[in-house]
Amino acid sequence: MVRYADGPRSRVEIAIDAPPDAVWPLVCDIDLPGRFSGEFQRAEWETEGPAPGAVFHGTNRHDAVGEWTTRCTVTGYEEGRSFEWTVGDLDDKTARWRFDLEPEGGGSRLAFTAEMGPGPSGLSAAIAAMPDREEQIVARRLQEWEANMTATVAGIKELAEGGAGADGGAAVG
Repeated sequence: MVRYADGPRSRVEIAIDAPPDAVWPLVCDIDLPGRFSGEFQRAEWETEGPAPGAVFHGTNRHDAVGEWTTRCTVTGYEEGRSFEWTVGDLDDKTARWRFDLEPEGGGSRLAFTAEMGPGPSGLSAAIAAMPDREEQIVARRLQEWEANMTATVAGIKELAEGGAGADGGAAVG
């Protein structure tokens, strides 16, 4: 059984026909996923970033719960290779998100990973109200995350490859 407290994960990857130095600025633009995700709306730095320990606020919207803002801390940062942030309390995180960028041939491979819990989140109330459906609740949320993550890496690919069509209008899922 997939339980929220076990930290379920989603991961998507994409090959990009552009070198890592062309992709990296897009990966570190915390506001950019708002162009492609159906849930993530925007972000802004509270402290100077991106850098280890930097803080930003992300605004999200979901039809089932409305709009909310999260406080995120950069918990992993290796220039040109990885960018990770933790949502909420660092000792009891709500989620952790991470981009990993690797050279591949003459281009790049971009991976986007997300991990839930174990700290309280919007799913906590739903799971508490329907504990017998926890696996379904978690699985559905992972599917939503994966659709938005896929749209985000596809948008980054389009921008990095110089495509003019990366307007964020297309949804994946």
